[in-house]
Amino acid sequence: MAGLELAEVILAVIIGTLAAIVYSLRVLIMLERRVASMESNIQRMTGRILKEEKVIEKMIKRRSPKKKTTKKRKR
Repeated sequence: MAGLELAEVILAVIIGTLAAIVYSLRVLIMLERRVASMESNIQRMTGRILKEEKVIEKMIKRRSPKKKTTKKRKR
């Protein structure tokens, strides 16, 4: 009977280890999904910022006056 109890303990340890591995993989997948969603949000924000910068650059180019040639003063 002692051998049977040892086999049950070993089996329980193996099953517990497998369960821990499955749980850790589940957690890793959840974290990967979170990181992926954060990455897509960052990409969307940078896209919006780039569009806004282009708009600002166009406005600055429109407002910048053309250089006028001025005559030198006589001293």
